[in-house]
Amino acid sequence: MIYELRLYYLYPDQLPALHKRFANHTLKLFEKHGIKIVDSWDDAEGKEALYYIVEFADRQARDRAWTAFQDDPEWQEAKRHSELDGPIVERVESIFMNRTPL
Repeated sequence: MIYELRLYYLYPDQLPALHKRFANHTLKLFEKHGIKIVDSWDDAEGKEALYYIVEFADRQARDRAWTAFQDDPEWQEAKRHSELDGPIVERVESIFMNRTPL
């Protein structure tokens, strides 16, 4: 297994919009494309950020899943519609991790 920590840094006051998009669209589309969320967090210090970890069999499975998700017309429409009042995510960071025996 490979794990990906995704850090979403948001434009001001956009955390509720991101939560709404995840609840109404993203989670269903992740499931459709084999993107399994292990856990997720909002920033505990009040930053406009969302952090979550996803799990994949390997890096190739990860790349296929993200490509399929990004190319999905349903995702493209959901993203477009959710950003009618402005963009939500300013930037995304990814950190790839392997489990350790600690």
